[in-house]
Amino acid sequence: MIVLGIDPGTATTGYGVVEEAADGEARLVRCGVIETPATTEMPQRLLTIHQQVAALIAQARPAAIAIEELFFKRNVTTALTVGQARGVVLLAAAQAGVPVFEYKPAEVKQALVGYGNADKQQIQEMVRMLLDLPAVPRPDDAADAVAVAVCHLHSQRLRRLMDEQT
Repeated sequence: MIVLGIDPGTATTGYGVVEEAADGEARLVRCGVIETPATTEMPQRLLTIHQQVAALIAQARPAAIAIEELFFKRNVTTALTVGQARGVVLLAAAQAGVPVFEYKPAEVKQALVGYGNADKQQIQEMVRMLLDLPAVPRPDDAADAVAVAVCHLHSQRLRRLMDEQT
């Protein structure tokens, strides 16, 4: 199973392609970021994100897309722009017919570290260890996207185990 993890943003959208092998081991296929300059008008930035995510979907052919749910504390403007980036990612997924699974930040932390209030360094180190990487993926947005993809793999594994019990 191949999962495309997405950490949405209008300036930087992180992505991570993670594959689960038949033996249950996960491996990082690729990760990176889609960047759009702040000087570019928002419609063009969103178009760039949409086109590049659509290209990633076409290349990686994921069975699922895992995306972080919108979470904000104070800055409504930031939340709105992140929401726009999420929207074009969801549109690209729908156009490709790929199911989308959304995870709250605390769910990602819980799935990877076992603690819903884990800090960014703990998450990144666990991603490195789980995928047997020599270093934490960079930049942070890419590492966050990989974490969401790994969270989805763990969640799917748990669902399968629960289904086997019933």
